[in-house]
Amino acid sequence: MRMIMNVYLPVDVFNEAVRDGSVGAKMQRILAQAKPEAAYFTEYHGQRSGILVVDVKEASQIPAYAEPWFLLFNAKVEFHPAMTPQDLGASGLEAIGKEWG
Repeated sequence: MRMIMNVYLPVDVFNEAVRDGSVGAKMQRILAQAKPEAAYFTEYHGQRSGILVVDVKEASQIPAYAEPWFLLFNAKVEFHPAMTPQDLGASGLEAIGKEWG
């Protein structure tokens, strides 16, 4: 299942990685393992953040995506299911609407 993964990077821990020169290698290692469909880095809630789109085939894969961020950056990680327009079209909204509307 396609998931949007929000990663919130604590300022102090990330700053230390920037200062000691390890931030680039750490980020590349995580991204190489996760192989996100897309990855964007931005400010979110006043702190450095990442928004990644990942394919989680089963729930048991979630730790493999989240733990590197927890362990290397003490990050907060959230997962949100996401649908493409094709997924939404195949969802049967019309039938659900008839049943519940």
